[in-house]
Amino acid sequence: MQPHIPVAIVTLLALLVYFWMGLQVGRARAKSGIAAPAMTGDPVLERTIRAHYNTLEWLPLFLVPLWLFAIYWNDLVAAAVGLVWIVGRVVYQLGYVADPKKRELGFMIQALAVAVLLFGALGRLVYAAVVTGGV
Repeated sequence: MQPHIPVAIVTLLALLVYFWMGLQVGRARAKSGIAAPAMTGDPVLERTIRAHYNTLEWLPLFLVPLWLFAIYWNDLVAAAVGLVWIVGRVVYQLGYVADPKKRELGFMIQALAVAVLLFGALGRLVYAAVVTGGV
């Protein structure tokens, strides 16, 4: 059995990026003077919160296919694509906070990475089911 160490490291790095984004929300709150639970009132704070939440929304779409791809296809390829996803999320966050129009590049990078993992894992599982004659 493979230990999947590279994928485990990428998983933890993704969570560290999410944690970093949470710290950015706190930093934006401090700069704007808007205390929790308020969510509106400063455009930079609102964009920082949205980038953080959007990453949370994408984490299941990333983590599940990441692990399935690693288990049923290739550990190192999954980890490499996972690193691309992380870069995409950072580019997304930095761009979105600066100007909402600058979020597209990061979004496209991470969405492409998820598509590779999702359809790669699904394709491999369907292939395996057909070759073995069932579930």
